[in-house]
Amino acid sequence: MHKIAGYLEEEYDCWFSQFFTDLKWANALMKYTPVFKGTIFSGQFKENSEKYLRGHGLQIDYQGKKNTYDLIVYCSDLHIPVRMRQTKMVWVQEGMTDKFTLLSKIVKTLKLEPGFSGGTSLNGTSNICDVYCAGSEGYKEQFIRLGTDGSKIIVTGIPNYDNIAQFLDNDFPYKDYVMVATTDMRETYRFENRPAFIRKAVKIANGRKLLFKLHPNEKFERAEREIRKYAPAGTLIYRTGNTNHMIANCSELITQYSTVVYVGLALGKQVHSYFKLDELKRLAPLQNGGASASKIADICRGFLEPAVKEVYAQDYYEIEQFDR
Repeated sequence: MHKIAGYLEEEYDCWFSQFFTDLKWANALMKYTPVFKGTIFSGQFKENSEKYLRGHGLQIDYQGKKNTYDLIVYCSDLHIPVRMRQTKMVWVQEGMTDKFTLLSKIVKTLKLEPGFSGGTSLNGTSNICDVYCAGSEGYKEQFIRLGTDGSKIIVTGIPNYDNIAQFLDNDFPYKDYVMVATTDMRETYRFENRPAFIRKAVKIANGRKLLFKLHPNEKFERAEREIRKYAPAGTLIYRTGNTNHMIANCSELITQYSTVVYVGLALGKQVHSYFKLDELKRLAPLQNGGASASKIADICRGFLEPAVKEVYAQDYYEIEQFDR
């Protein structure tokens, strides 16, 4: 979102908000209980997002209550507050979507809000927004199949995942290891047998150096304890750091449900995933040299300019009437 706004901020007044809801019961649970702590609504996700925004001098309007907006740019349509739906909306794909499950199918069949799927499997499928910016033709086909009008979808690529080659130039100190990128399944209330996953990674490595990069939403102490128990001594574990640089320097990449698998594919790495490899290749985001944010900004500008012209026309009419 920051990259997209960078192409618009000289012309328009851009503000940012963490994902939010207007549902009173949900906001009460967020305030008084830890129920939503592991979701993008609150907890470290909100804290880290706002820390980033403040660090880059960006304007924050949490829950969008300070201003009236001409356009809202979303990266998730799993839940969009009703009051925001009166505004023009552009949806931007932010990464990989979760596996389509039986629960996803039930939610679609019953026409429930996509967020009830318990993950991102239905992100991009609500058909609520005016325009959908997809990462690839493969994802466009997926969103159409799951309910979004194809005439609304434009394949733009995904900012942050559209110029993977740039990560080859890095100063990460290690090379030629087998890298494991974990997922926060347990923290988002999904089943995972982590010991079995670690054992599988050890088997794939077959004596080679292992490096684990933990998902930022994981319970780090628990994850590290498990890795030390089931992986060989000397296995590298990172809580933070540039994941893309780590992937660029690895010889093989093991993932679960993580968008970073596309980084490995784009760099020609041998990859492992809970998704089928052929499906990943079909869905892989466009590599356009980093042009996605600019393309999306042009789409936003196309929506904004008619609104701006209308305001100017109204101002001109009122001035003309006053002169008369």
